[in-house]
Amino acid sequence: MATLGNRRNTAEIIQRYGFDFRKKYGQNFLVDNSILDRIVEAADITKDDCVLEIGPGIGTLTQRLAEEAGEVVAVEIDRNLLPILAETLADYDNVTVLNEDILKTDIRGIAAEHGGRPLKIVANLPYYITTPIIMSLLESRVPKASITVMVQREVADRMRVGPGSKEYGSLSLAVQYYAKPEMIAKVPASCFMPKPNVDSAVIRLTCYDKPPVEVRDEEWLFAVIRASFNQRRKTLANGLANAGNLGLDRGQVETVLGELGMPLTVRGETLALERFAELSNRLYELR
Repeated sequence: MATLGNRRNTAEIIQRYGFDFRKKYGQNFLVDNSILDRIVEAADITKDDCVLEIGPGIGTLTQRLAEEAGEVVAVEIDRNLLPILAETLADYDNVTVLNEDILKTDIRGIAAEHGGRPLKIVANLPYYITTPIIMSLLESRVPKASITVMVQREVADRMRVGPGSKEYGSLSLAVQYYAKPEMIAKVPASCFMPKPNVDSAVIRLTCYDKPPVEVRDEEWLFAVIRASFNQRRKTLANGLANAGNLGLDRGQVETVLGELGMPLTVRGETLALERFAELSNRLYELR
């Protein structure tokens, strides 16, 4: 079977199987060998690794992963791609394809079946569901070493920026609580078939064994963070006091801000993760 990292081979197999791209799955197949090389290199895969690939499509990246990894488990939601994958991956006996929704897949079970060692996760994520998938992976207790993903360029920027940027928000803080983000490559729309309306980027998230900050309660931390960004133009005090799910009154919020040396005019977008940890721990005591 010919490798698929180019436009001609990709078009040939799509046409031969009469495959129709399904918009609801956000299907855009990568047709640039240099970007494929960058993804595999960034994922730092060895024969000791089990790789979980999300959305293999026609198997373009899967072939590369199978050549480097000990085992690959590819989760594909579109059953129409299964016959194509059966052909393109026929030469690789270390690949298992699961026709499932990744948000409903027992990833912990996959890890257990493959020795329980940390998974390396690789994916070309559909834009419409990128954030739910990323957060599901990060929040899960599944052992994982890294997550190397292709995402919309704007989302990649949001994951890695710090305080003061207009892209900085809840996603930035959540990602940086669980992992160290690193931009690997910027990918123009022309590298895909069909061509999407936006550019993409490859980002690697190296997962922490232990978060960089200590918090009393993770769910409370993220509730505080979400409340802080729900109304970006409002002050942090307003956002927290108006969040009904927190059960805090303005007096409590203003007192804690004062104790932490924060002015009442401070906005959430100016606070680093460490400051949010301090704030959430102090507010947690008032529950």
